[in-house]
Amino acid sequence: MTDLDSAVWPMSVSRSAEGVLAIGGTDARALSAEYGTPQWVVDEADFRARATAFRESFEAAFAPLGVAVDVYYAGKAFLCTAVARWVSDEGLRLDTCSAGELAVAIRAGVPGVHIGVHGNNKSDGEIACALDYGVGRIVLDSTAEIARVADAAAERGIRAPVMLRITTGVHAGGHEFVATAHEDQKFGVSIAGDQALAALQGILARPELELLGIHCHIGSQIQDVAAFEATARRMLELRAALAAATGVLVPEVDLGGGYGISYRPGERGLPIGVAAQAIAEAVGTVCQELGTPVPRISIEPGRAIAGPSTFTLYGVGVVKPVTLEDGTVRMYVSVDGGMSDNPRPIMYGAEYTAVIANRVSRAAPVLCRVVGKHCESGDIVIRDIELPGDIAPGDLLAVPGTGAYGRSMASNYNLVPRPPVVAVRENTSRVIVRRETVADLLALDVG
Repeated sequence: MTDLDSAVWPMSVSRSAEGVLAIGGTDARALSAEYGTPQWVVDEADFRARATAFRESFEAAFAPLGVAVDVYYAGKAFLCTAVARWVSDEGLRLDTCSAGELAVAIRAGVPGVHIGVHGNNKSDGEIACALDYGVGRIVLDSTAEIARVADAAAERGIRAPVMLRITTGVHAGGHEFVATAHEDQKFGVSIAGDQALAALQGILARPELELLGIHCHIGSQIQDVAAFEATARRMLELRAALAAATGVLVPEVDLGGGYGISYRPGERGLPIGVAAQAIAEAVGTVCQELGTPVPRISIEPGRAIAGPSTFTLYGVGVVKPVTLEDGTVRMYVSVDGGMSDNPRPIMYGAEYTAVIANRVSRAAPVLCRVVGKHCESGDIVIRDIELPGDIAPGDLLAVPGTGAYGRSMASNYNLVPRPPVVAVRENTSRVIVRRETVADLLALDVG
């Protein structure tokens, strides 16, 4: 109940002799006093270090093959102006999938050539903005987008740099909602039945489009590198088939993201160095078998950078013992947030851990369920966890691993304002996304 597994928490997290959680040299009580609860607390140095680790690991793994690797941070995990600048500072590019994410990238000053644009249903406005800002690549998600992007490029007298998203048929990841490479779903053009090959030929037939390469994303929270190896083979075989049919060997293959992380003590995510080495070896082997040169490689991690760098700091409110039919007593611990700041438990059955952050306790553990404040019985942050039996209103509870998809998927359910994001580094803290207020909510209500 008090140990801090380094695989789960940001690297600067520690406990004082009094049991107070500290991050980046700032203790949780001080963060609560200054910024209130709930809040997301991100370790800036940890975030940057994880971004750098991806770039350096993949560059080192592919260096013997003589090709470059581009790492695109998947902004959907969590994006704000500060984060866009952090990843750019660390030598990463930025993947966006909406007008809002692209607007943040532009506001942060990320060069257009370092931005990718995704989306299965891009609006005309999103396509226009991407072309006008000069993004480095637009990932086409369907055959219908070929003509739409080509026509928009023709209006501007430019060639649009594009990739085609491929549905590889490799099933990977956890919950079915985050497995994105099986055929019966909305993303990409399937390899099956030469659909992808025909779409690529359609792109080549439009002089307004510059085909940079092929792209895929097979899922999220992937723990087995074999899924990436199998995907690399299918993508490289498609690349070779296109070359055989048209004489065009595309220069780049994007293998997406989805690298798994640890959410609870004892869990171990996919080690980045191991993944990079295995993927590089697979790419090298398959290219040798096919007799094709190794392409430029790109990847798109998001969760593996943002997720472990952040925890949510809640305030404990009502603590209520509930006696179950079998006589078991479960303590319901209500916090001042819940499904509006972390919908993953109710959406995916995601599991988390937590610790009391403001003090040490030697009380015997009790079976607890950490729940939110919303008018929903499924508003559960942690379904089953042992916490000290003396947990009480006014305590602070820290839940790690919430940097990915916490703020980005947050809502105003029950008209609850969204919490702030507080960045800590070297004994200082600052707000990088401010707390919403009731006034903000009312400002949207035109009456």
